[in-house]
Amino acid sequence: MSPTRKQVAVVVGATSKWQSDGRNTKLAHGKVLDDSGLPVGIRWGIGGALAQQFAKQGFFVVLTTRTARNAAALAEAIKAQGGECMTVELDLAQQDSISQAFATIRERVGDPHVLLYNAGYLEGRDLPPEKELFEHVPLEIFETAQHIASRGPFLVAKEVLPAMRKRGEGSFLITNNASSLRGRKRMTGQSLYYPRVMMRTLAQVLTEEYSEHGVHVANIIIDGLIDSPGTRALPRAQQHPEIVMNPEKIAEAFYYLHTQDKSCWTHELQLTPFATKPSV
Repeated sequence: MSPTRKQVAVVVGATSKWQSDGRNTKLAHGKVLDDSGLPVGIRWGIGGALAQQFAKQGFFVVLTTRTARNAAALAEAIKAQGGECMTVELDLAQQDSISQAFATIRERVGDPHVLLYNAGYLEGRDLPPEKELFEHVPLEIFETAQHIASRGPFLVAKEVLPAMRKRGEGSFLITNNASSLRGRKRMTGQSLYYPRVMMRTLAQVLTEEYSEHGVHVANIIIDGLIDSPGTRALPRAQQHPEIVMNPEKIAEAFYYLHTQDKSCWTHELQLTPFATKPSV
């Protein structure tokens, strides 16, 4: 419990690689974009929308990011809306960083009631067409993908699930994508998403192990293009705005999962824009 007696929600990956100065935005557009005219709810993609949603619902929100300055504008937005938050640096590729981050969270605000695992990565997107095949993928890219999509959630779960189990309640919700449903050929410009299958499997295992202890684990498949400064500027999004997903509505779905009655928990949720067919 935070000093203000609020329950704690931790957003792992609170900022977006597609925010106005994000890594994907710079890669795709070659520059930082102006997001001053965009709604505050979409400026930081899903992570920012989750943080704002849970803050509005009365949670003390912990924003985690590799570099604190990445979340400075988001933290200001939350406080301007009357919410409370703090930022903690966390590098999912470093076990010591994960341990230290959660030690800081426990010391300053207490054990999390909600863990929102929303970490993303772009590794693989910058490989040119002639390097599209598996044989050309460097080991470092695979290792980063494993750190974020497989090893990371494993280590984060070990940090938060024991307290949730002892308390008999809590939510561990994972943002995933359609690449978790089955293995697919990686196309030019796509990240190396094979490890996302392991992320989904981990959610299934944790569901079987921790549901009986009152912990709600769910894998949420975001099956489409998420609105943000970087994605909104893409030709595909501008030509077909009906396929773009509203991160604020995605965040509402996460909050709905957290508030579900124990008699009817959802353990996997797939969100797809109306204009596209759900991935299988």
